[in-house]
Amino acid sequence: MSTPDATTASYRYTSDLAGEIERRWQDRWDAEGTFEAPNPVGDLADASPDGPGLGEKFFIMDMFPYPSGAGLHVGHPLGYIATDVVGRYRRMQGDNVLHALGYDAFGLPAEIHAVQTGEHPRTNTLANIANMRRQLRRLGLAHDSRRSFATIDPDYVKWTQWIFVQIFESWYDEEQGKARPISELRAEYEAGQRTAPDGAAWSELGPIERRILIDSVRLAYVDESPVNWCPGLGTVLANEEVTAEGRSERGNFPVFTRNLRQWKMRITAYSDRLIDDLERVDWPSRSRTCSATGSAARTVRASCSRCRRPRRRSRSSRPVPTRCSVPPTQSWRLSTSWSTR
Repeated sequence: MSTPDATTASYRYTSDLAGEIERRWQDRWDAEGTFEAPNPVGDLADASPDGPGLGEKFFIMDMFPYPSGAGLHVGHPLGYIATDVVGRYRRMQGDNVLHALGYDAFGLPAEIHAVQTGEHPRTNTLANIANMRRQLRRLGLAHDSRRSFATIDPDYVKWTQWIFVQIFESWYDEEQGKARPISELRAEYEAGQRTAPDGAAWSELGPIERRILIDSVRLAYVDESPVNWCPGLGTVLANEEVTAEGRSERGNFPVFTRNLRQWKMRITAYSDRLIDDLERVDWPSRSRTCSATGSAARTVRASCSRCRRPRRRSRSSRPVPTRCSVPPTQSWRLSTSWSTR
């Protein structure tokens, strides 16, 4: 016969008992697909005839963690718990909540680990992802595990490359206020509907000049600009990765400023549209006002279309006129320096 003290102790709510309860519920959530967001049709549709009806769609995407470390740190759940609360609330309102999470698997730490240990970065990265998934599950977050992916997955990389091709093969039409295919621009030149900035007809241009003319307006282009080059790491570093002493935060290697060719996006062409389209974003009015004010007030540095030097933009994001020794009609030809290399 057990004593009152022994009976009380056997049912005491300890950390072990809490962990057991959590694991049981998490196993049940996985088995029943509690947090799975069904599609109307297809492989991810709800196969159960008694399944919940599809409510209003609500999508939540968490910031991807970097699986270059051995596991999560305290900053990860700080943000994930907040989005989890929102998702659970909307789910209880009857919405079809898709709460997804992926892993930003490319990174300098993974490369350095491979150099130091000789272990393939994919092996180490996949092991870290598995550990992070275990930790996220123990937190009880309502992610749809079927929608998870890593940025090293071939299927994901395929679509990022496809997106880049769409951007590369597009140009921004200021008259229509949107991007259009390069093929349409080339067709207009060939039909005589457009001429080069200096008035030259398409038929008067050679193959290289035609290429330069088209490349000068692509949304993705190659240009030279100063970067933080770190020979010890063999890569370019962001400003926050360089210490005040001019060395790399990781490895303490010296960092130098160098002009290097790199891919860029012609996002300055969208500056005014970005401000105008804020009204279409489902944000609080205060957030929209802050974003619009910040975009209009800050100095946006872009390349002068004529001399390729930096220029300022006004508070209204319109280009500020600057003195330039290059005639406007000759500016597009300056791209020869990189297009023909």
